Amino acid sequence: MLAEIDWSPLVLSLKVAGLATVVALVVGVMLGWVFGRKQFFGSNVLESLFMLPLVLPPTVIGYGILVVAGRRSPLGNWLREHFDYTIIFSWHGAVVASAVVALPLVLKSASAAFAGVDRSLEAAASTLRQSPLSVFLRVTLPLAWPGILAGTLLAFARAMGEFGASLMVAGSIPQQTQTLSMAIYDAVQAGHDDLALVLVIVTSLLSITVLVLSNRFFSLR
Repeated sequence: MLAEIDWSPLVLSLKVAGLATVVALVVGVMLGWVFGRKQFFGSNVLESLFMLPLVLPPTVIGYGILVVAGRRSPLGNWLREHFDYTIIFSWHGAVVASAVVALPLVLKSASAAFAGVDRSLEAAASTLRQSPLSVFLRVTLPLAWPGILAGTLLAFARAMGEFGASLMVAGSIPQQTQTLSMAIYDAVQAGHDDLALVLVIVTSLLSITVLVLSNRFFSLR
């Protein structure tokens, strides 16, 4: 049974989730520092906007991506005309969708982690003629890193399980855009319950591993 299974959805899921997590990490850390350290007019509203993918239905997120970067959008038309490229029905589209839904988990964790860093330690480093960038890289980021990493692992798990938004943007094309969650859905629809069960077990084991690691890093905060 296992030898007959096409494992390309697992490989693609790991690739999509990995790249999406990297994007969410970079953007989430930058935004987390801003919202964790800076208070300005409308900051709460702006942060709430970035947190929306956490509560919105995945289909709404998928539709939003289609509106912004679909073939009929200004951005989509520009990409197609100048680069003959589109994220629609491409695994790149799954990366974008997964990154959008995973971003709030990194952002919230990073914001809380940066807010919890002792400012006196940063002030002490500043007195040693360290530049703001050096203080951030040598003091702030290492102290906040356990919390950021915990959120990043949760983001990876969320990206691994993304279904609705990715299906709308990338579709479910076998060996091209079909991730684990889509493969499970297709297997159930086709009546291949044994295959669906194996894929569910694999997905669950991966998710449990990530959650255990995430809990361990949360305990280090």
